[in-house]
Amino acid sequence: MSALDERDLAAAADLLSDASRIAVMTGAGISAESGVPTFRGAGGFWRGRSAMDLATPQAFNRDPEDVWKFYRYRIDGLSRVEPNAGHRALVSLERRCERFWLITQNVDGLHHAAGSERVIELHGTLAEVRCRVCAYRCPSSELPDDPVPGCPSCGDLLRPAVVWFGEDLPRAALAEADEAMAHCEVMLVVGTSGLVEPAASFARWARSRGASIVEVNLETTPISSVADVSVFGPAGEVLPRIVG
Repeated sequence: MSALDERDLAAAADLLSDASRIAVMTGAGISAESGVPTFRGAGGFWRGRSAMDLATPQAFNRDPEDVWKFYRYRIDGLSRVEPNAGHRALVSLERRCERFWLITQNVDGLHHAAGSERVIELHGTLAEVRCRVCAYRCPSSELPDDPVPGCPSCGDLLRPAVVWFGEDLPRAALAEADEAMAHCEVMLVVGTSGLVEPAASFARWARSRGASIVEVNLETTPISSVADVSVFGPAGEVLPRIVG
């Protein structure tokens, strides 16, 4: 990989240092550096099957045991990964901001593990499971060993507390994200492809409301066209340098 562009690093650092209200949006790229699979592209397969084929309500209704095998594999894998320097840099950024929002498309919980406090999890979290019928929730660490765990409250089935394909995003998370876009001075977009809606449009919406956009990614994305500055490189290298 080529050396980081010092002018882009300086421009990004200046925008962040001058702002007291910052929104951050992260995607799979930041966690890939910790060893978390993205489950997209050529690597997004599990036992010869597309992971996305298992992440639907229809798949769970058809074969909940098979879906749970996949999610136990993911939950177990997350127990062996740790936040990287990019996650930790965002903790430092949050601590110096007057107002801060961290919007993530990731379900791995690494932002919480790093110490971030205001995390808006658009796609839910693998750190918890929930009943598919009632309001019961519990940490994944307390998940029974049953192949298809049942809800101790109502007797129906427990499922991962993530948003599956075809499901609506949580209203509360969307409302917090809208607040962030309306009030931030800078939106920092890290490690996201800019292809999955509605998050793909967040940078454009924030810019239309007056925010500057800083992008950190390995390569050009659709967000690059609206960014004030794009820094191309690993988040674990770039973020510590632009956050300060």
